[in-house]
Amino acid sequence: MATWIVDVIGTTAAVLGTICWLPQAIRTIQTKETKSLSLWSNLLLFATVSLWFVYGLAISAWPLVAANTISILLVGLIVIMKLRHG
Repeated sequence: MATWIVDVIGTTAAVLGTICWLPQAIRTIQTKETKSLSLWSNLLLFATVSLWFVYGLAISAWPLVAANTISILLVGLIVIMKLRHG
């Protein structure tokens, strides 16, 4: 498979994987409703995207670094809101 196709696939996956958390983060900020959110799931996801971020840095893969930077911020915000508002 051509390198540019692999890059497009990776970048698309990174963008989609990142933007999927945007609606949840916006809703959580607006409503402060976190009762239905699992703290453990979000903590595990936070750990996952943090490790993907470190991995992306290690292999110099900018789609992984950029996408997981944003994911760390979004999921981190959800975790903070969950800890604050239960």
